[in-house]
Amino acid sequence: MDDGDRRALDLVKELVHRLLSTSPPSATADSHQSTTLNPNPIIPSDQQYHQALRYAIRILSSRMTPSIAADESAMVESIKRRLATQGKSSDALTFADVYTKFSLKTGQGSVRNKWAVLYLLKTVSEDRKIQKHQSTSVAPNGFLSSALSGGLPELVGSESNRNFGLRNDCSKVLNNVQGYTDNSKDSRGLVGKLGKMEKGYSDGSLSDDFQSLNCVGDNSRVLRGKGEVGKGWSGGVLMVSKDPENLRDMAYKEFVNLSKEENEVSEDVLVRDVLYACQGIDGKYVKYDKNEDGYVLPDWMKVPRATRSVVRKLCELGWLFRKVKGYISDSMNQFPAQDVGTVGQAFCAALQDELSEYYKLLAVLEGQAMNPIPLGSESACSGSYMSLRRLSVWFAEPIVKMRLMAVLVDNCKSLKGGAMAGAIHMHAQHGDPLVNDFMKRLLRRVCSPLFEMVRRWVLEGELEDIFAEFFIVSQPVKGESLWREGYRLHAAMLPAFISQSLAKQILRTGKSINFLRVCCDDRGWADAATEAATAVGTTTTRGSLGYGETDALESLVTEAAKRIDKHLLELMHKRYKFKEHCLAIKRYLLLGQGDFVQYLMDIVGPELSEPANTISSFKLATLLESAITSSNAQYDGCDIRARLRVKMMPHKTGDRGWDVFSLEYDAGVPLNTIFTESVMTRYIRVFNFLWKLRRVEHALTGTWKTMKPNCITSHFFSKLPQTVKLQLILTSRKCQVLWDEMNHFVSNLQYYIMFEVLEVSWSNLVKEMELSKDLDDLLAAHEKYLFSILEKSLLGERSQELNKTLFVLFDLILRFRSLADRLYEGINELQSRTSETSTNSRDKVKSRGKSNDKTSEPGSWLGEGRKALTQRAGEFLKNMGNDMDVIGKDYTTIFEGFISQLPVQQHIDLKFLMFRLNFTEFYS
Repeated sequence: MDDGDRRALDLVKELVHRLLSTSPPSATADSHQSTTLNPNPIIPSDQQYHQALRYAIRILSSRMTPSIAADESAMVESIKRRLATQGKSSDALTFADVYTKFSLKTGQGSVRNKWAVLYLLKTVSEDRKIQKHQSTSVAPNGFLSSALSGGLPELVGSESNRNFGLRNDCSKVLNNVQGYTDNSKDSRGLVGKLGKMEKGYSDGSLSDDFQSLNCVGDNSRVLRGKGEVGKGWSGGVLMVSKDPENLRDMAYKEFVNLSKEENEVSEDVLVRDVLYACQGIDGKYVKYDKNEDGYVLPDWMKVPRATRSVVRKLCELGWLFRKVKGYISDSMNQFPAQDVGTVGQAFCAALQDELSEYYKLLAVLEGQAMNPIPLGSESACSGSYMSLRRLSVWFAEPIVKMRLMAVLVDNCKSLKGGAMAGAIHMHAQHGDPLVNDFMKRLLRRVCSPLFEMVRRWVLEGELEDIFAEFFIVSQPVKGESLWREGYRLHAAMLPAFISQSLAKQILRTGKSINFLRVCCDDRGWADAATEAATAVGTTTTRGSLGYGETDALESLVTEAAKRIDKHLLELMHKRYKFKEHCLAIKRYLLLGQGDFVQYLMDIVGPELSEPANTISSFKLATLLESAITSSNAQYDGCDIRARLRVKMMPHKTGDRGWDVFSLEYDAGVPLNTIFTESVMTRYIRVFNFLWKLRRVEHALTGTWKTMKPNCITSHFFSKLPQTVKLQLILTSRKCQVLWDEMNHFVSNLQYYIMFEVLEVSWSNLVKEMELSKDLDDLLAAHEKYLFSILEKSLLGERSQELNKTLFVLFDLILRFRSLADRLYEGINELQSRTSETSTNSRDKVKSRGKSNDKTSEPGSWLGEGRKALTQRAGEFLKNMGNDMDVIGKDYTTIFEGFISQLPVQQHIDLKFLMFRLNFTEFYS
């Protein structure tokens, strides 16, 4: 024994001796008063002394620690508060002064763990107080007293209760010294030294009552005195081992023996098989069962149910791994033959990276499975460090990831491209941070090809989509259909993290670039795209965009669209003069150029009165050129005049030139994107309607010229018989009234079409053209303009009945024109022939031949005598009057039906037309 051990032993002996020499615990006064009243303290026997010393050394060599946190300031305040509440304010001040001096002691030889000393003093004081208040009529029990005071249970002995109480005091003091020694750096070896001393004393000088170690019950070890076996228990305690290494060895050996008795297979082998199963490999006992669809232990193997359940639960990771690995292998094997796609390849690569990290974990676990459990004794044997329970802890995070990957694999088997990215994105909406981070990391890899397609489409107009994965698809079309039909959205491939509005903006931006490149032969879009990327702080290189950067993507698309669309509109207005061409169509196809239309109708009228199959389109083209050069249309640009052409519509047998004649306007590239074939067909439809309206108006004007008042001279009128005179007045009046009604209708309808429809629609078009921000807005404005004209002109689908009624009215007006021409032709012939002799009249009648139709050929009766002439004139006028009545009656009936249909047309505003047509409420 060296000097340090000897000094430590002397210290313990002195402490034990002083504690055993104090007054009995049953004293009624406090400790210093008891000492004063009893000047002869109890002198313990050698057996008591050695037993107490052994107990003290045993406590010091244990691993016990205080159950409260080490807080020196709190402990000081607690002691002062206790003294103050006991009415010892002066003692509290004295303690505070002493503690101040004590806390200032630093350096060599000073107490470092001052909290342990304070805790020791406070505990001793509390223990004394408890023992002082115990009833003197009940003998104190050592075990109970020690337990109540917070110390260790006592060893068994046959001495008086007083000695048990003293020994309990010893245990309390030494227990607190243990706290001091455990927390002091310089005295950490004291515990080990005291343990060795205790072993030395137990070999000879100390009592033999503490040399036996027996097991009581199934789960607790207690010390039993040899002399007490026959007498039964006088006490018992849980052991605090002075030598924990031996105890752990013994416990582990017992556990191993019990495990071997219950299991045919050791846990080490099961751990190894589970690790194999987690790699998709069959182990010695754990193998894949197709019927169970999982890795299981065979039924014949004798394994506890809990172990079997743990193995099955751990092997779920292997089943999931097998599913994910199988998907990757199948996808890569099918790649050349089937369209796995770039997004699918990226998904497989991301899964493979996750599996690589998983392999690293398994390698670490296999390494740990080969390491033995670290025990204190080198001679003790142990199994591997890794157990099934430890595996369950290690697999907690990997199994979450593997489950997620398996779910993704199941959902993405039949998907590709944007649909696959969208399905994976839906699983990223998770509240678990682990799952959320994992999904974002996975989606960055998966969406990389998709974002690269977006970048190239928005900034370069290139669509590299070999496997049809992008949400924009192209199809081969003609140049004029490139904008409308060349590209479209594929809704099934649109991922959820790209909104519908953003997708449309992406589509339009790339479409604008291709339109500029293909139709306009322009390269200014490249500078606009570069400026857009610079404005938002991104680059035009690969990888500048990725998942989670939706705001950056939206900013880039918005900026690029704004700049490219602006460049495109400037090109359409300045280079290709879109507005000027719209105005030209309005002036020529919509008959807005009045002098041109009037002159054209005058010169082509005779030609168009012929049958349609006899009319030459070349002659009509010459007449059109003549009308242009003879009107203000000659001042339009050569480019506009050259685009105006004559077009003959398909005709049927019996059609006249009026029925098949029309004009067309060739807009050319790239304006034919707006003025498509279907659009020009609707323009021609409006032209035919307006052309017929102008023809009716032109016919009524011609009828008025025929009906002017001085056409019948007063001399001729005065020579007519009274009956013929009255008949002529009546028939002329009917014709005049009917013409007035028809002219009123046609004039107001023409005014409504030209001003309320065409001019208002044109004004709206000009405003919307100025507000247009892209080509789609321009197309929409023009479409709205043309639709408004068709609807308000009663040419829409919902106005078919009105349109039919209107054209019947036009036909009646043309019939009236023919009837009026026949009437005044007969009157003119009657006037010119009345002065001729009856002989000459008869000769002319013979030369012309007789006709059976007496009412339609006025010249057949002019050659007869005057009496016959008068008779024939009366019959002619009477028949013409009857025909006029028939036309008037039909016209009135149809017109009233037309008027009655106007208020029920809710889709258009016809109030102004109805007011003008029926402002006197005559037809109401």
